[in-house]
Amino acid sequence: MTHSQQPVSRRSFLATASAGAVVALVNRGALHAAHGSSASRWTIGCFNRPWTKWTYDETLDGIKAAGYRTTGLLTPTKADPFTGSAATPEYLATLKQKIAARSLTVNMTALRVKNGVPLAEAIADTRQQLANAHTVGAEFALTFGVDKPEHFAQYFKVMADAAAFAQERSIKLVLKPHGGGSGASDEIRTALKAVGHPNFKIWYDAGNIIYYTGKDPIAELAPIAEHVTGFCAKDCAVATDSAGQRKPDVMIQFGAGLVDFAGVFRKLKSAGFNGPVMVECCKIGATAAETTENARANRVFLEKILASV
Repeated sequence: MTHSQQPVSRRSFLATASAGAVVALVNRGALHAAHGSSASRWTIGCFNRPWTKWTYDETLDGIKAAGYRTTGLLTPTKADPFTGSAATPEYLATLKQKIAARSLTVNMTALRVKNGVPLAEAIADTRQQLANAHTVGAEFALTFGVDKPEHFAQYFKVMADAAAFAQERSIKLVLKPHGGGSGASDEIRTALKAVGHPNFKIWYDAGNIIYYTGKDPIAELAPIAEHVTGFCAKDCAVATDSAGQRKPDVMIQFGAGLVDFAGVFRKLKSAGFNGPVMVECCKIGATAAETTENARANRVFLEKILASV
């Protein structure tokens, strides 16, 4: 044994081992704090919809101030077409720069499919939107389905083409419950079968299930949960007017409506769902700052729910 290889005393060994154990526990605790349970690891992001009364710069500032790191391009405005087919390369470059300047990441953009036009035109327009989505780095492209039965057949053909086109650009094509041809589980399963492409999945929206159909979001989730790759978070309250007509409202705070968020998330977790969860709605305040606080409260609500499932 050389001089540099002196035997280690029992006391030194125990001290070293104890220090190592403490470091391991601290690191494990930090990892747990950063990731939490499997449910709490789901990304919680926020769409731009609550701030459309204000500029997109104010929107991005609000999303960041509300504690989000991920955003989605859901609701275009006159000033901001997002990844619409009319968006210019210059606009898309500026859009990316604005988002990056707030240290935010875009994970989703919306597709708006043309109906009542020749198939070739609808496909070309959708492809341009997907090319724009690729330019801004979106991981998901979300379609709202189609309302009128006479448009169903062509819509499915457009989506089949879009699914393949998107996959070539590493974009995941997803369908959101939105009434009509994507009203609830039966309609959604029909759409999945008709499109027939593995790159066509679902972003579930429990609030929209109530808003458009009045059905139970948990019951409607069960037949399609395995296909869900994202979640559009909104609550939905339903009032009745003097004529007995339903008056659903989704621009509300989470917990003020009928959505059983814990029940929905438990069902998604059991199906192996891995997020993201994107806040779509909150109560719109009189100012952008007030709206931001409402969006912050909805984020905190989701964090507490996810920690419990």
